[in-house]
Amino acid sequence: MALPLAPIALVAVRYGGVALAAYYAARKIQLSQTDQATEDALDSVVEGVSAHKCTDAQQANAGVRWRRVVRWGDAGPGLEIDMAALGRVRVRKV
Repeated sequence: MALPLAPIALVAVRYGGVALAAYYAARKIQLSQTDQATEDALDSVVEGVSAHKCTDAQQANAGVRWRRVVRWGDAGPGLEIDMAALGRVRVRKV
């Protein structure tokens, strides 16, 4: 019985493309030092989604924070997940 290579080849090409994209992205990431001011700003973001527009109408800011504890089982090991993001859009006439 012949082994169908066409479906296997398509899967190999797909996973190879994903692996190549991940390798390329990993090569482009630059290592940086932890900035304490940035850490403090991310820690001060309130949980949920918030946004506001500044009074001069040239800037809008947004913040998102999501904090959860995930447990495996009733009293099993847990993992605390804390994600925070800040965003700014600034529009100026030049």
